[in-house]
Amino acid sequence: MKRYISLYLDVAPKTFEEMKSNLKNEDWEQLRINAHSLKPQADFMGIDSLKEELIKIEEAVKANNVDILENLFNASLIISTNSEKLLKEMLDQF
Repeated sequence: MKRYISLYLDVAPKTFEEMKSNLKNEDWEQLRINAHSLKPQADFMGIDSLKEELIKIEEAVKANNVDILENLFNASLIISTNSEKLLKEMLDQF
């Protein structure tokens, strides 16, 4: 479990940086791909609220509803940041 938590803590921030860049560059398809790639990891970590937000990002891109993407991204980032704090605390307990 420790290995999977460490992997998530390594991958998630990098993926969010890529997603932030995707938003800035209006690269919607790559944003969708990045959200999709992070979804199973959020699911495995039990971060259901993050998984749901990532699904909303995917769906918004597919529906070409780009006006809400920034808000969805920001909500996802907050959930991830808070989750990372908890996961780091869990790692310290191992």
